[in-house]
Amino acid sequence: MPDQWNHKIFEAQECDFNKLSLEAFQYQFRNNTVYNSYVKALGVNPAIVNSVSRIPFLPVTFFKTHSVKTGDFVAETVFESSGTTGSINSSHPVKDLLLYKESFTKGFELFYGPVTDWCIIGLLPSYLERENSSLVYMVNELIRESADPRSGFYLTEFEKLSAVLKEAEARKQKTLLIGVTFALLDFAELSHLSLQHTVVMETGGMKGRRKEMIRAEVHDLLKKGFGISAVHSEYGMTELLSQAYSKGEGIFNAPPWMKVLVRDEEDPLVVKETGAGVINIIDLTNIDSCCFIATDDAGKVYRDGSFEVLGRMDGSDLRGCSLMVL
Repeated sequence: MPDQWNHKIFEAQECDFNKLSLEAFQYQFRNNTVYNSYVKALGVNPAIVNSVSRIPFLPVTFFKTHSVKTGDFVAETVFESSGTTGSINSSHPVKDLLLYKESFTKGFELFYGPVTDWCIIGLLPSYLERENSSLVYMVNELIRESADPRSGFYLTEFEKLSAVLKEAEARKQKTLLIGVTFALLDFAELSHLSLQHTVVMETGGMKGRRKEMIRAEVHDLLKKGFGISAVHSEYGMTELLSQAYSKGEGIFNAPPWMKVLVRDEEDPLVVKETGAGVINIIDLTNIDSCCFIATDDAGKVYRDGSFEVLGRMDGSDLRGCSLMVL
């Protein structure tokens, strides 16, 4: 890892992002066998990579077939994607869990303020059924950091969960209800709550429990079921150590150490900072794996850096935590 990398990425000014990205590229080209081979296979000369748009992005599918590691280390943990029955899951060896924790804590607080101000409730039944979920790890740590004793995970205990939310509402306690989409829909149909102090955040995913729906349809059902004006969303994946958040209408914003770009569907080496295409992500917290990820998500990036996720590309496998398709 480059010297003082954590300090550089979390404390750096926005104008340093391109410089840090180029530093990460050179470091990972030298020290990541998989990435090095991929860059060479493309015929890219690292000496002439002098802008973010010229950096090669590693296809996310490499996390299914290779151990993507920068340097030689024993992973503190290996996060795994949920995938679908019979599919090959992605795995992400993590050298330093403290780096991941610093990323998601600082990212959450950037958009929502101190974790200690919140009651954190996780409605993630499908993720709790397996080990090594990066999402479960994140929510569990946020629950630990929360000062509210009612913070915790709930499976299908909808009556108990409803009572907890009603009590929090009565106390005007800021509450985050973060859940997989199908579980939130199930709960919304049964609860008939009116939430004024609770943020409802979906992480995507039907996992075969319900028919796929467009985001707007899902959000309308959740807004009606919970009596809320907006549904928030989290955009993350096993292959990343950072998350972007939407506070409504499917428009996401990333923390300063993460950037979303788009590549041309026909020519993946053509990368743009704005416009429509297939999403590429720079995540500087991925310094021990690969910071430059070419996803299978279609999207649109706006001039202010915010972005939309428009669904999965044709031919890409559906992920357990995938967002709804259009």
